[in-house]
Amino acid sequence: MKRLPIFAVALSMLLIFTSQSALADSYPANVLGKLTNGVANVTFGVVEIPKTIFITSQSQGPAYGATAGILMGMMQMVGRTLNGVFDVATFIVPTKPLVTPVYIWNDFCTETSYSSDLQLR
Repeated sequence: MKRLPIFAVALSMLLIFTSQSALADSYPANVLGKLTNGVANVTFGVVEIPKTIFITSQSQGPAYGATAGILMGMMQMVGRTLNGVFDVATFIVPTKPLVTPVYIWNDFCTETSYSSDLQLR
């Protein structure tokens, strides 16, 4: 009988002082991360146009960036925005991001690319 309170105290101490790093990869954190990513991509997808114009102008020249860069930026905008809509619609299933960079402001000088490999987080 005296062992039960000692066991309860020991178990409580173990639960209180264990590392909470295991919760960082928990389901709620992954779901919230995917939802946040989706909302950001829907909201800031339009920034793909000036980003692509800038990147294309740097690599191909200003004339090409001002013409083809706009069209390519519109396609990138549609891709990022639709990816965001997909992430918001399916945020309950935490998958890894399909777009790189994950957020448009992470690496503004890198052209956006997409993956077709759907993996769980």
